[in-house]
Amino acid sequence: MSIAGIGRAARKSVSGLPREFWWLWTSTLINRLGSFVATFLALYLTLDRGYSASFAGVVAALHGLGGVVSSLGAGVMADRLGRRPTLLIAQVSTAFSVALLGFMQQPVTIAAVAFVAGMAANASRPAVHAMMADIVPDRDRVRAFSLNYWAINVGFAFSSLVAGLIAEHSYLIGFLGEGALTLVCAVLVFLKLPESRPEPVAGAGAEATAESAVSLGTVLRDRRFMGVVGLSYLIAFIFMQHTVALPVAMGADGFSPGDYGTVIAVNGVLIVAVQIPVTRFIEHRDARWLLTISALLTGYGFGLTAFAGSIGVYMLTVVVWTLAEIINSPTQMGLIVRLSPAQGRGRYQGMYTMSWSVAALTAPLVGGTVIDQWGADALWGICAAVGTVAAAGYWFLMRGLPAESPAAETPADEEAAVPGRPEAEPASA
Repeated sequence: MSIAGIGRAARKSVSGLPREFWWLWTSTLINRLGSFVATFLALYLTLDRGYSASFAGVVAALHGLGGVVSSLGAGVMADRLGRRPTLLIAQVSTAFSVALLGFMQQPVTIAAVAFVAGMAANASRPAVHAMMADIVPDRDRVRAFSLNYWAINVGFAFSSLVAGLIAEHSYLIGFLGEGALTLVCAVLVFLKLPESRPEPVAGAGAEATAESAVSLGTVLRDRRFMGVVGLSYLIAFIFMQHTVALPVAMGADGFSPGDYGTVIAVNGVLIVAVQIPVTRFIEHRDARWLLTISALLTGYGFGLTAFAGSIGVYMLTVVVWTLAEIINSPTQMGLIVRLSPAQGRGRYQGMYTMSWSVAALTAPLVGGTVIDQWGADALWGICAAVGTVAAAGYWFLMRGLPAESPAAETPADEEAAVPGRPEAEPASA
């Protein structure tokens, strides 16, 4: 493809999205650029503070547990208080708790503040996703979620590199730096993002009806949605094996931490390189097929690790499950929005977020136990089986799913569908 052709494709990928989306996207990018603590928390506790690896594991688990606890609460807040106040509370709380963590000395206070920091950090996710669903029209949501996911990975790749350099000089700078950048995100939200929560339908008692119509009970009784949440957990369970099981398995095969770093870097590089063009290809295709295929690629991508004996083969397995990730993430987020009533998007997003938080807790524990008891090959076989189950689940669960509302063909129609939506603004916003 020529340079001009690449330019046209890039413009198509970012054009037509509302101004508010780009401010939210910018906030996400800044937030991920400063994600230092999650990268070096274990090294900080073991190398700098001298704690044991088991204590570092407990602190990491408590940080993850905080995310599980806050998922549903933050979803309810996003629906009741609004997306903007929930986001502001979460980001300000994250900024101060992360900065405070760098000053903690005693094991109990370190563990307690890590738990609070995990709660605060995860609380912003349901609000971000609900706000994005509010401000982006139906036809552009897969593309919008893909662009947001791309920003997350660009920021994470940068922060991972910078975290190592910061850790060589002062871990405290990392804690304070993340706190400062998170505060910048809060200021950006305060200045540039209006509340996006849909207004209740006009009529007597509409507000009370809207408030009582969607509750956590409503979410739990939505069998199709809860089925998607369960399948999301299975996919997340497989993906999370790269955090502990993959480096442990590579170490047992005689590979160094540097080898693991090289292999896992393929994930971030590939997402940054192909996320946007792949999304252009899949955004208007059948979500049932896309989720089924991505589940199979996820399971068998990790399953292929059982046959890896060289860096090249390990990298090939990462390519397979990264392609699954690129397809699954925006498609599944679009599906979650389709299944969520507008007045309950916060609660629905909170339940969906919780599936990933629970997977982040359980996957390392299960993966480590399976490797200790039966070996790494057994774990990779289980991943392939779980991916197959998830693929079958998506295929049967999405039978009879109502079609998406037709995309507006004219600006006038689109403006009628999205009251108050400003004119689109390019990515340079």
